[in-house]
Amino acid sequence: MKYADYIKQIEIDSLWSGKKHILWTLDPQVNILSGINGVGKSTILNKVFKSVNTNGDLINHLLKGVHITAEPEDATHVRFDIIRSLDSPILDNETLNMVDSRITSALDFQLYHLQRKYLDYQVNIGNRIISELQKGNADAAQHLSQPKSRFQDMVDELFDETGKKIVRTENEIRFSQIGETLVPYQLSSGEKQMLAILLTVLVEDQQPYILFMDEPEVSLHIEWQKRLIDLIVELNPHVQIILTTHSPAVIMNGWVDRVTEVSDITV
Repeated sequence: MKYADYIKQIEIDSLWSGKKHILWTLDPQVNILSGINGVGKSTILNKVFKSVNTNGDLINHLLKGVHITAEPEDATHVRFDIIRSLDSPILDNETLNMVDSRITSALDFQLYHLQRKYLDYQVNIGNRIISELQKGNADAAQHLSQPKSRFQDMVDELFDETGKKIVRTENEIRFSQIGETLVPYQLSSGEKQMLAILLTVLVEDQQPYILFMDEPEVSLHIEWQKRLIDLIVELNPHVQIILTTHSPAVIMNGWVDRVTEVSDITV
């Protein structure tokens, strides 16, 4: 199994009843798809995402009319994550009964699974730190601990105006606010959205990943929208972002040249 560093090009056959095709050459790091409502931004993103099965297999994507060229070209798989924008309610009572009773939305459910990944991430990093210390590599051990510390600092900075801070003595994510302890499900929709994005990127463990995001700015304050891409790239310099957006704020911090209009890739 050989993993790709990033996706170089996406071709989609017969996207709209055989009338249109998509040919999109991608930047190795940041790709922003823009266009008016109904032009097909989310359709394109979902088509690509669904073409790669849950194992990240690049071999079978041709069956769905999507042609993906990766770097290196002999890669067989991609690591990927997806962030969706809507904090919609969970309607499946069976699902609700299986998890924490405080979980009432799809975003809560995503945070629930991210908490589990966060615990696994900490165990993995902890074992690697111990291994480096046993070898006498104190600098390497310190380097391994930095992403988690930076993630915690980022969240504290973003949530500072409401007085929330991550409790750093807890293995799971908890917040302190005026003497009260909060779990992620008690945050606002915007706070949940930002936490889910940054936590997703952190547990990628700085490996090459494709991060699909469909209008991630929904519920986010404009200042958070401006910082979003920079924060993601800082946490994982090896991530490739493929996102759709309607917000000018998302591209304000120097990402204008990474914007592609749907009309520009339609042939």
